[in-house]
Amino acid sequence: MRAWQAPVLPSVPGTGPRPVVHDTAAGKPVDPTRGEERAALYVCGITPYDATHLGHAATYLAFDTLVRAWRDAGLDVDYAQNTTDVDDPLLERAARDGVDWRELAASQIDLFRRDMEALRILPPDDYVAVTDEVDRVAEAVAFLQETGYAYDVPTDGSDGDDVYFDVNRPTEAWALGDESRLDRETMLALSAERGGDPERPGKRDPLDPLLWRAARDGEPSWDTELGPGRPGWHIECSVIAGDKLGLPISVQGGGSDLVFPHHEMSAGHAAALAHQPLANAYVHTGMIAYQGEKISKSLGNLVTVRGLLDDGADPRAIRLALLSHKYSDDWEWFPAELESATTRLASWDAWSEGAPSHADDAADVIARIRARVADDLDTPGAVAAVDTALAGGTAATPELVDVIDALLGIRLG
Repeated sequence: MRAWQAPVLPSVPGTGPRPVVHDTAAGKPVDPTRGEERAALYVCGITPYDATHLGHAATYLAFDTLVRAWRDAGLDVDYAQNTTDVDDPLLERAARDGVDWRELAASQIDLFRRDMEALRILPPDDYVAVTDEVDRVAEAVAFLQETGYAYDVPTDGSDGDDVYFDVNRPTEAWALGDESRLDRETMLALSAERGGDPERPGKRDPLDPLLWRAARDGEPSWDTELGPGRPGWHIECSVIAGDKLGLPISVQGGGSDLVFPHHEMSAGHAAALAHQPLANAYVHTGMIAYQGEKISKSLGNLVTVRGLLDDGADPRAIRLALLSHKYSDDWEWFPAELESATTRLASWDAWSEGAPSHADDAADVIARIRARVADDLDTPGAVAAVDTALAGGTAATPELVDVIDALLGIRLG
């Protein structure tokens, strides 16, 4: 599946430091490439049933920044992202609105592409629709059955059985809880809240996640070696990441609401399939609130990228507003966020076109921007470095303007 048009990434002199990022599993900043010259990134994509909201935008902007920092450090980067274009929320929304689920998915994926282009987010090298990988997922599930990591659960209303993953059969590369560091009570609550089915009869453990859903009347299904059905959620990402990038990848990324069960279970599936860890680091973005609640499709308190653009916002200002917060922090969006970013952007534009005072200082500013971005993607620190340069009369040299574009994605002038 095609991704979206890539923005031009300017070439800048020299190289920046190799970035470190906070690993949720380790609880500290790490170099996820472990000194290698190749970085591999997998970021969980959207379930395309509604418009791109600011929580989505902030997540993909964070990993866009990581890719930019890796490239600035001279690393080769391979980046894959999926789109979950068949899943219960999508099917439920399509049924509610009386539209074909495939048409709904296609329209929302196209909207997502346009929003990513507007925000100048670098596209993945591999943008993968789950519906294009069903046979590969079925092969992986069959392998897990053969090797004893998966088991069948009889299903009412279907000729086939559902297939579940046994979380209590650890591998040398994974055991339940290693990635999330959560207690069992919390894991049970989060499983129920985030797409799991801990009350399902017939499971060996309430936390066992679904690998394969046997066909039901009125639901899409595919004929595979497992019989008709469709993939579970977590196994999709395990298979796509392994196939496209090889294991272990440098970073498995997504919002903090994916720590458990999605990334935990994806790591377990990958370890059972390949006897390798899924990732060297698990990196998570914070949640953005609006009107006192986390921005959520289910709650309907959405601030969408498209809505802001349609109201006349400069996409650079939206990007700058998001960059002004640390990627891993939880914070709340207020209209003043965009107003402040618009004012800042106007001053940066004027600075880039004005007469310089201290051209010799530009190299120091470039070094500060690079250092801040490499230090766990400290984009607020990088933004502050530009503000300080502007206030101090530092020249907006072509090299400095290009570094702001290359690392922060803000093209001035």
